[in-house]
Amino acid sequence: MSIEDHLSHYRPNVGVALFNRDGRVWIGRRVADFADLGEERERWRWQMPQGGIDPGERIEEAAFRELKEETGVVSVRLLALTPGWLAYDFPPGYKKKDWRGQRQKWAAMLFEGEESEIDLAADDKQEFDAWRWAELEETPGLIVPFKRKVYEELARGFAPLRDFIRMRA
Repeated sequence: MSIEDHLSHYRPNVGVALFNRDGRVWIGRRVADFADLGEERERWRWQMPQGGIDPGERIEEAAFRELKEETGVVSVRLLALTPGWLAYDFPPGYKKKDWRGQRQKWAAMLFEGEESEIDLAADDKQEFDAWRWAELEETPGLIVPFKRKVYEELARGFAPLRDFIRMRA
């Protein structure tokens, strides 16, 4: 089976690592949680914006759309996209249609606006109830365990870009 055949069982998704001028990333606390995570569910509700890619939609378009829907943010510059797909499996019992998990392209973006632009209720389906800036390396420890490997890869892959942002600050 080719990698393309394998990934066809994963829902196409885009994520956004939104960096501020200090090189920290935006994270939001999900409104919905994963009840089966026990005492840790509050800790693991934090994540970066992400969502499905609509049929015929370009990766960049999906990234800008998801960011605006989930955070209200539009004052951004696209810096980079991950070169390949990063995938994770859904946990047992967690079903999203017939998908095995999600395959993601990640966009690194630079926030060029003011924090007053951030509006968690920008869309009719509010994803987050709180937000903050975090260190990139902190994010894998805040995400639900089944997404953690992707966040670890992002922290390693986007660290040089973060360092470049900090050099320019």
